[in-house]
Amino acid sequence: MPEVLRQIAVTVPPEADEDVADLLEKEFGQTPASYHDLATGLTTVSVYWGLPAAEVAETRAVLRDGLREMAEGGLNIAPGRISIRKVPPQDWSESWKRHFRPMDLGPRLLVKPTWSRRQPRPGQSVVLLDPGLSFGTGQHATTRFCLEQLVALRRSGQTQSLLDAGMGSGILAIAAAKLGYSPVKAFDFDAEAVRIARENCALNEVVNAVDVSEADLTRLPRKSREQFDVVCANLMYDLLIAERDRLLARLKPGGTLVVAGILETQFAQVEAAFQAARLRRLRARTEKEWRSGSFGRAS
Repeated sequence: MPEVLRQIAVTVPPEADEDVADLLEKEFGQTPASYHDLATGLTTVSVYWGLPAAEVAETRAVLRDGLREMAEGGLNIAPGRISIRKVPPQDWSESWKRHFRPMDLGPRLLVKPTWSRRQPRPGQSVVLLDPGLSFGTGQHATTRFCLEQLVALRRSGQTQSLLDAGMGSGILAIAAAKLGYSPVKAFDFDAEAVRIARENCALNEVVNAVDVSEADLTRLPRKSREQFDVVCANLMYDLLIAERDRLLARLKPGGTLVVAGILETQFAQVEAAFQAARLRRLRARTEKEWRSGSFGRAS
């Protein structure tokens, strides 16, 4: 059954909005938007998701169970109203315009939607990116960590290359090109992600600076002549572990591997796998239930 874009919303008192946002982010891997109604004093927390009709009842039940656990823990969730409704594409776009804000990543990088009038600071590169259904805009904690690492790792005046494995929207590769990484290559196994990434490259005028391709990490050659200074892999933890050697075959000696998309409870397994390959952890951060990290390879 085909997916239909739906708004999945939960209305609760303001004191429960963070817990509800955590619940929605855990279920959908997407940072929710919140709207506070001054007239009612209630907050509505919502995400937009492609959800088949057959999964609506199950999704509602999962959310109801989550709210019940909050209430049993003593949190006031009344009215705890769950709403799942179809959203026409034009409504999706307008809804996100109310909630999607520019993201300032320090003096070197600004990520913003096309409708934002926010002007960059002197010396700040700009990445234009509008929200999509599932391919990432930088709002999620794991994507933000990767962007911050790209900024921190960039050395002015030096040639540095980057590979983005599992590129999604292409945001990391585009940001890398804007920051001066070269060459920049990115791939994803999802043909729709590849299409969107190419459109985003065109929007940001980096088509000639970013090599986008459709590829499956699990099918890449185990050895690679081409290696990169930085490899970003915002992937599921089990894929990071299973395909560790394919990723490391593409990382230069002295290079940095940035990994994300990992639940805090899974990170130790990922870290152990890369430490066994003689990489050392350079940075790590936990935000809500997500943990991301960067690992350095000896020269």
